[in-house]
Amino acid sequence: MDLLNTLVDKGLRRELPTREEALAVLATSDDDLLEVVAAAGKVRRQWFGRRVKLNYLVNLKSGLCPEDCSYCSQRLGSKAEILKYTWLKPDEASKAAAAGVAGGAKRVCLVASGRGPTDRDVDRVSEAIEAIKERHEGVEVCACLGLLSDGQADRLRSAGADAYNHNLNTSEGTYGDITTTHTYADRVETVQQAQAAGLSACSGLIAGMGESDADLVDVVFSLRELDPDSVPVNFLIPFEGTPLAKEWNLTPQRCLRILAMIRFVCPDVEVRLAGGREVHLRSMQPLALNLVNSIFLGDYLTSEGQAGQADLDMIADAGFEVEGAGTTTLPAHRAQAGGGCGSHDGGCAPCGDAPADAAAEPSGIPAARTDLVAVRRRGAGTDLAPNA
Repeated sequence: MDLLNTLVDKGLRRELPTREEALAVLATSDDDLLEVVAAAGKVRRQWFGRRVKLNYLVNLKSGLCPEDCSYCSQRLGSKAEILKYTWLKPDEASKAAAAGVAGGAKRVCLVASGRGPTDRDVDRVSEAIEAIKERHEGVEVCACLGLLSDGQADRLRSAGADAYNHNLNTSEGTYGDITTTHTYADRVETVQQAQAAGLSACSGLIAGMGESDADLVDVVFSLRELDPDSVPVNFLIPFEGTPLAKEWNLTPQRCLRILAMIRFVCPDVEVRLAGGREVHLRSMQPLALNLVNSIFLGDYLTSEGQAGQADLDMIADAGFEVEGAGTTTLPAHRAQAGGGCGSHDGGCAPCGDAPADAAAEPSGIPAARTDLVAVRRRGAGTDLAPNA
């Protein structure tokens, strides 16, 4: 297929595809799916070999967020029956992180619900970072605390944070349909503050919220321009009790096309398969490893994920290998610009897609698999052992 040959050539040269080419990837048929995956896989292997980076989430503060993000189970007015608790103590955060590191994670992502941290919150997170680094000297720590105020990114870096996550989530044109309590520009500004402080920027999206193909291409092109080191790709988890509970628009094939398009647009960036992979990719998760080079291990913020050992088995069975702690994640040209892991010394938070053109999805959307959405009941904030 001429399109795929062109995209592979551009990916190997780190050349930006055209919008038309990106849209064409999303419009390919299921009959062409393996060719699309194989083509994007060539780009993935050029820059990342067969390595898979493991990341582990620690939810420092769960629920009761004042923001109204429609996709989120922690949002204002959410009726989702999730775990709700206030800040973990530093030793609790360190203990939670240890489970992920023991499972092979080289990055720990510290996440807290809310619009953004107060200065006291930054102190709390700084103490947690210091406790984790003291116990695991080589581990990367990424913070995800919402919108940042002046100087907070610098303080997090001084405390030892390597990265900061703040996702764009969707296109600028549709952002107001998803969230009204802050703006798309607010999110861009926070990512830029993190970059200015020398933190490795981590920013991605959520697919499956009813957006069009054009919306998906818009947000991915915006991410390419923003130039984060890592791009987490979440597939909407339609929690009961949230406004998007009925948005079951994704097929495994659709998810793979989205991941392939992102890899072509962001060829040398850490593309991370994040929340919702078990719900929407299901048995086709191993194919996605040909497109992404990073995943979350175990559970997510408020939902349960695949068992950690199952993740490790999947990676090995698919012919990939877990990235070691001493390995630099990013290609040399990116790592030299920002640090070994894409951070200053070497990206986060997960929380599907009705096609704009029916011809893009020749097969029907399957029935909603609400049985696959499991609220997290273990790990941080509970007395039960985590899944890692």
